[in-house]
Amino acid sequence: MTTPDKIQQLSQEIKQLKAERNAVILSHVYQRPEVQEVADFVGDSLGLSQRAAKTEADVIVFCGVHFMAESAAILSPDRIVLLPEIKAGCPMADMVTVEELRAKKREMPGAVVVCYVNTSAAVKAESDICCTSANAVKVVNSVPEDRPVLFIPDENLGRYVARQTGRKIYLWEGYCNTHEKLLPEDVLAAREAHPEALVLVHPECRPDVIDLADAVASTTGMIRYARESGAKEFIIGTETGILYQFRKQCPGKEFYPASDKLLCPNMKATTLEKVHRALVTLEPRVTVPADIREKALRSLERMLAVT
Repeated sequence: MTTPDKIQQLSQEIKQLKAERNAVILSHVYQRPEVQEVADFVGDSLGLSQRAAKTEADVIVFCGVHFMAESAAILSPDRIVLLPEIKAGCPMADMVTVEELRAKKREMPGAVVVCYVNTSAAVKAESDICCTSANAVKVVNSVPEDRPVLFIPDENLGRYVARQTGRKIYLWEGYCNTHEKLLPEDVLAAREAHPEALVLVHPECRPDVIDLADAVASTTGMIRYARESGAKEFIIGTETGILYQFRKQCPGKEFYPASDKLLCPNMKATTLEKVHRALVTLEPRVTVPADIREKALRSLERMLAVT
């Protein structure tokens, strides 16, 4: 375990290296608190890549998982993109491959493939339009009603969008390993322990969990909801790393995890030591081949055009 003194030392050295490398550090809200603290921007995956693209940084250090670093490389192809822990992946993103998607498209000619941002660049390139958990409803509503929608890869998010839009959506059999662990009985137990608390959950959760929530939102949306709400207590149904930002941005309010099972090992794989090493060595790098990048960018641009 990294001691407070070591955290302080590494944080100072990272700050110096960041200036020397003209780097920007991005951290997803699920990362370790000390990693979030050294970041220039903390947020959700695509929003971080968009913010980095607007900077003058030569180097982008993405403290997250592989598909997030790929998104940064798609939006900033002339920058060096570093992923401090190269093995930090996303099991849900791995649940759809290019070959599987192409086969499904052959079975469903004319279908519009709506691709969750939690996918590889290659899968984005094979899709028609991307979405995030925050704008998925708007993206699906933009699809002509006479066109079938194939939603990949998160079936829980897809079911939520279908309920919100009333559209018939064909779902991929994918899910988030972390959110899938949250069960209705966990939420009910948390409510019993904290009867005054509102329940906020991510749309990657199971439908029977979503049915118990007071609000359903993306990570950024959940934090905004808590900040603007008059309520003082909240039960949080997403990866527990976000609790650090809740408590930082909403002083005077109490936040409780809906379950102690909501830990993503991939999100916790990045450490300050690895961030430091990445800035020293400028490795590991994440790149996206030009042909894949161009097609994936089109899917992202179509999303931005309707949201």
